[in-house]
Amino acid sequence: MKERNIFYENEVKANKYAAKCLVMCSLVCAAAWIFTLLRIFTMPLTIMNTAMPVVIICFWMPSLLCRLTGGSRGWMKYVVLCCSIVGVFILSSAMPKHGVLVWTLPLMLSCHYYSKRLTTVTLVVSQILFSASIYIGMFYGEWDQMLLNAAYYEGPRVITKKLLYEATMFIVLTRAAALWGLSTICTTLAGRTRGLLGQQAKDSEDRQRIETELDVANRIQADMLPCIFPAFPERPEFDIYASMAPAREVGGDFYDFFMVDERHLAIVIADVSGKGVPAALFMVIGKTLIKDRTRPDTNLEDVFSQVNDLLCDSNQEGMFITAFEGVLDLVSGEFCFVNAGHEITFIARAGGPFEAYKVKPGFVLAGMEHMKYQCGSMQLSPGDKIFQYTDGVTEATNKDEELYGMERLGKVLKRNTEKRPEELLAAVRADIDAFVGNAPQFDDITMLCVEYRERMAENGLT
Repeated sequence: MKERNIFYENEVKANKYAAKCLVMCSLVCAAAWIFTLLRIFTMPLTIMNTAMPVVIICFWMPSLLCRLTGGSRGWMKYVVLCCSIVGVFILSSAMPKHGVLVWTLPLMLSCHYYSKRLTTVTLVVSQILFSASIYIGMFYGEWDQMLLNAAYYEGPRVITKKLLYEATMFIVLTRAAALWGLSTICTTLAGRTRGLLGQQAKDSEDRQRIETELDVANRIQADMLPCIFPAFPERPEFDIYASMAPAREVGGDFYDFFMVDERHLAIVIADVSGKGVPAALFMVIGKTLIKDRTRPDTNLEDVFSQVNDLLCDSNQEGMFITAFEGVLDLVSGEFCFVNAGHEITFIARAGGPFEAYKVKPGFVLAGMEHMKYQCGSMQLSPGDKIFQYTDGVTEATNKDEELYGMERLGKVLKRNTEKRPEELLAAVRADIDAFVGNAPQFDDITMLCVEYRERMAENGLT
């Protein structure tokens, strides 16, 4: 359907273009007719007065029909080529020694329809009428005996068998051969262009299909990430917000947060190497494994060790994941975490600004089998906040190829420390956008912030 539409659109444009070309040719013919009437040209008046009105009408007919139909009718291309052939036939019959080159006109026009078959048919009809016009011109058209190397003289024409033979051998066949040779270029051009246009239509259809599939994949990926906020409106102990903006239709970053049990909140943020569909598929695997392995009775270092080995078993592409996972005990405020080569965490204590909390990161996930990871912990109090992100934040680049960087991130976090997680992430993103300007986004930008608001009572009541 897409390919047919492209050829249909081209046919309409070709009809209009060819009609304009024929109008220009009619103006040239009209000028030649006027110059003959003024005796600037020495062609016979009777022949010109008879042939030129018919030729001009033939050349104007496609333009008039295009105005009436918009050039969108399927039969228009046949009208255009028939009018051009008939007009050229009359012109060539009237002026055989001047009209030989105009026989290229129908061939050239037929090329614009990108149909080798149509150009071939035009050639065959042109060859037949071209040869006929030479014989007709010998009897009724402009005298062409000069081309037979005969003496030019004024007087009655004498058409003999010898003259017909010489006209056939030295005019008809030689000019037909020249026209045929030129036609091979036209037919090849038409066939090749049609092939290219067909491939373009197919490529365009494939791109559209891929874009549609990627759009679906983008929605599926977005649905896989927690995107309903407030996430836990029934839990006053914490407030959490996260966002992910992929650099392409689908990204390799992901975040997650979920209740491990009634008193433990888990947060995850990770970045898969690479971009696009492969990274997105690997992201789905990594996210699923981490959430599935995170249990109340399993240490975080064991979670990452298990996930790492599972990812290594099915990692033919050599991809890896940098990841950070933390589990907050809503009763005690203890925050246990594990870092697999991920970015530095920012922490804001109650009443204080955000500060970078530097810990030694472990090895990336899926990089090497049987890796051991070390779990860390810190004590949080009500009012404390944790901010995590992927390298798409600090490596955002402006038009001068400057990086956004840790320093700018730290400053914007300090300026907005008092804001709620959702407002904080919006402020950071606005600052990134202002820095980047119109420069393209090269990496996924993912952020997560959680605020520990109040302790949970042992019996589950605050």
